[in-house]
Amino acid sequence: MIGLVDANNFYVSCERVFDPALEGKPVGVMSNNDGCIIARSAEMKTMDIPMGMPSFKLESLRKRGDIYLKSSNYELYGDMSARLCQLLRDTCPAVSPYSIDEMFIYLETFSNQQCQTLGEWLRRRIRRHLGLPVCVGLAPTHTLAKLANHLAKQATHYQGVCLLTGKDAATTALLKQTPVSSVWGVGRRIAERLAISNINTAWDLREADLRLLRKHFSVVLARTALELRGTPCLQMNALDQPRHRIMTSRSFGQSTGSKTEVHNALRQHAQRSAEKLRQQRNLTRAVMIFLNTNRHRRDQPQYFPHAMVPLPSPSDDTRTILEAVHQGVEQVYRPGYRFMKAGVMLLDLVDAEQHQLSLLHQPPRNRYPYLMATLDNINQRMGQGTISFGMTDADAAWQLRCGHRSGRYTTRWDELMKAGTHPGAIKQSALRK
Repeated sequence: MIGLVDANNFYVSCERVFDPALEGKPVGVMSNNDGCIIARSAEMKTMDIPMGMPSFKLESLRKRGDIYLKSSNYELYGDMSARLCQLLRDTCPAVSPYSIDEMFIYLETFSNQQCQTLGEWLRRRIRRHLGLPVCVGLAPTHTLAKLANHLAKQATHYQGVCLLTGKDAATTALLKQTPVSSVWGVGRRIAERLAISNINTAWDLREADLRLLRKHFSVVLARTALELRGTPCLQMNALDQPRHRIMTSRSFGQSTGSKTEVHNALRQHAQRSAEKLRQQRNLTRAVMIFLNTNRHRRDQPQYFPHAMVPLPSPSDDTRTILEAVHQGVEQVYRPGYRFMKAGVMLLDLVDAEQHQLSLLHQPPRNRYPYLMATLDNINQRMGQGTISFGMTDADAAWQLRCGHRSGRYTTRWDELMKAGTHPGAIKQSALRK
C-alpha cells in the first residue's frame, strides 16, 4: 500500500502555526515581490478570489481587515516541510518527498486495516507536533493514492483519511466522477485529445485499450491507465531522480542598472545553486547566467543577454562557480539598461562519485575536501546564508520586496518569537489602545 500525506493549504497553514489569530480568517500568501496570490485559505477561496490575482487589486480589502495578506516566507515553509518529512521518516518504513507539501509513504507489509489506523494516527501526530493539518490518501498505486488524497479532502465523512483498494465500489464511483484532466500526469492538451476518443473520465482511461494508448499517445499514459487499475508502474526512485540541470533565478524588488548590484544578485543565486548541486552529489561542467530587462516597460531599452562559461573540469566548489559567474557578467553586462531579473543555471551535470578524472589534468577541487561540506553544514544548522562568499546589502534593489513577511521563526536566531510579542497579541494590544 502507498500513502500520500498532503498538508492542507500548506503556506497558509505554516503562517497559522505561529499566528493562531489567523485561524478561520481569509488569508492569502503572495508571490515574490508581493506580486500576486499563490496560496489561499479555504475562507479566501469562498470569496471567489482566484489564484494569480494581483495583490494591488486586494489592497482595499486588506486595509479594511476583510482579508489578510502575507509575503511568501519560503525559508519558514521549507523548514516546516523538512520537519514534516523527518516526522514521517521516524514512523514509516520508507518516505519519498514529492513536493514541499506532499510526501509519499510506502507500507508494503501493512494490511489495509493497519494502513487505515496508521493514517489516522499520523494525521493526529502531525497536527499535535507541527500544528499542520494534513490529509492522507492510501491506495495500491501512486496515481490512486493521489485521487484518494483528493477524496479525503473533499468528503468530510472520511475525516481526512481515505483508503482505496483499487477494486472496491468507492474506487469505481470515484473514477467515474473524476474528469480525466484531474488524473495525475494528464494535462489539458492530452485531455482534449482523449476526449476525441471518447475518454472523458478516469474510469474511461482505466478501461481504455492499452495498446491504442501506447500507439496514439505514449507509454506513460498507458502506465497511468494501469495505475488506475491498481497495478503499480511507477517506481519509488523515479519520484526523486537527480535533476539534469539546476537553476536559481528571481525577479528583483526594483529594476537596477548597477553592475555591482546585478553581479551580487547573480553571486547569491550561484551560491544557492552550488548548495543544491552538492546536495544531489553532482558536479557541473558549465555555468550559464542570464539577465532580463522589464519587457513590459516599452519606454525602456530591452536587453536579454545570456552567457555560458565552461569550467576547466567538473566541479561542485562554490568558488569555481562564482569565478565563472564573474566571467559571464563581464561578457554580457552593458550600461544603459535596467535589469529586472537574473538567474544562474548549472549545466551538464555528472555524478560526483562516478566521475573519472582526466589523466592529463588533475583539477584542484580535492585540495580542500571538507571546506564546502563544512559551509553547507553550518548553513543548514544556523540558517541559509549564515556563511556566504561576499557581503550582501539588505537594501539593494535586487532584494525581494516582502513588506508583509512573517518571522523566520525556526531558522533565524534573531527572529525567534518572543514571549508577549506574538503577532496576534501585538494586534490585539494595539486595538485596545
